[in-house]
Amino acid sequence: MKICLFGASSNSLDGIYYEQAKELGHEIARAGHTLIYGGSDCGLMRSCSDGVLEAGGKLLGIAPKFFHDAGILNRKCTDFIFTETMSERKQKMENEADAFIVVPGGIGTYDEFFETMTLKQLNLHAKPMALLNTGSYFTLLLRMLEDCAARGFMHPDCLNLFKVCETPREAVAYVQSEDAQNARGKGINGYSL
Repeated sequence: MKICLFGASSNSLDGIYYEQAKELGHEIARAGHTLIYGGSDCGLMRSCSDGVLEAGGKLLGIAPKFFHDAGILNRKCTDFIFTETMSERKQKMENEADAFIVVPGGIGTYDEFFETMTLKQLNLHAKPMALLNTGSYFTLLLRMLEDCAARGFMHPDCLNLFKVCETPREAVAYVQSEDAQNARGKGINGYSL
C-alpha cells in the first residue's frame, strides 16, 4: 500500500509532534507500506520520512520543480517525481496514494485534507483517510465538522469518510482495515455541495 502523508513543514513545533510523526513513519514501514509525501526535508514531513527510512521503508517524494531550486527537498527519498505546480503536485499525490494519513499542519495541510475529503464525498475515490490527533490537534476541527453537519451544511455521513486516530499505530491499522476500505461517499446526488 502507498500511504500519502499530509502535514506540517514547520521546524518550530512542540517536540511531541515530531516524535509522533517519526513513530508514524516507523509504523508505515513496519507494515510494509511506502510513504508518499511532499518530499520536504523539514517539519513533520521530514520526521515521518526519517521514521520510514529508519525502519527500512521506501519514500516517494512529489514536489514542484521550484522546491528543488530552493534546496528544501529530502535527498534521501527512494524515488522522486517533480511537477510544474503545487496543484499538479497535489493531484499526483492523490493519484499515487492508496490511503491518506493527515498529521497536524497549517493551511496547506487543511487544503489537502479538505480537497481529498471532498473528492471522497463525491465518490471520485474511495481511499481510506485518517487524521492523527497528536496533542488533540484535530479535536476542534472535528467539533467544527460535527457542527457543520448538525446545522445542515454537510451530510452527517461525511463524518464517516475519515477517522480521527490517537496513535500512529491506530492510524496505520485503520487505513488497512476493512472498515476504512468500505467508507465511501454517496456521489453528487447523495450530498449537497
